[in-house]
Amino acid sequence: MAFDEQKVRSIADRVAGSSGLEIADIEFHGAGKHRMLRVFIDRPGAIPAQDRPDGVTHEDCANFSREFGTILDVEDVMPGGSYLLEVSSPGLDRKLTRATDFERFRGHRMKLMTRQPVNNNRNFEGNLESFENGKLVLDMSVARRKMRPKDGQAPKVEIELANVEKANLVPEI
Repeated sequence: MAFDEQKVRSIADRVAGSSGLEIADIEFHGAGKHRMLRVFIDRPGAIPAQDRPDGVTHEDCANFSREFGTILDVEDVMPGGSYLLEVSSPGLDRKLTRATDFERFRGHRMKLMTRQPVNNNRNFEGNLESFENGKLVLDMSVARRKMRPKDGQAPKVEIELANVEKANLVPEI
């Protein structure tokens, strides 16, 4: 028996919102007895950094997990037996998936992979210089030397958000 993914997301959003949190991402893994529901929560507007205390706490995760898990079980949203619920922060190397993620992390370093090649390449690393009208501009001057063109120029590349297969922040230590 399958579960209703939209209902799970709706409940997660409601529980997070009531605690001043937001859902960064939800992942579903496995089948049968080995099912896992992983939820990443965050504080709206929080920027991950080692020196900023505005992120998610262990207490936030525990409270969210308790309330969210209870609702899922009472409403039988995850039918078919047991499942593992894991709640955590998105971390310093958080996954970027939505347009709001790219707007929020303008100026931050990221790695991304495109669905289709851009300038004969699918893998990029750089600072997100801008994000407008569904297009992001990466400044690759922070990239490793071997990723730079032979003329020494640090290129900028424009990528359509629809072409982004995978993107993550790169922790800056």
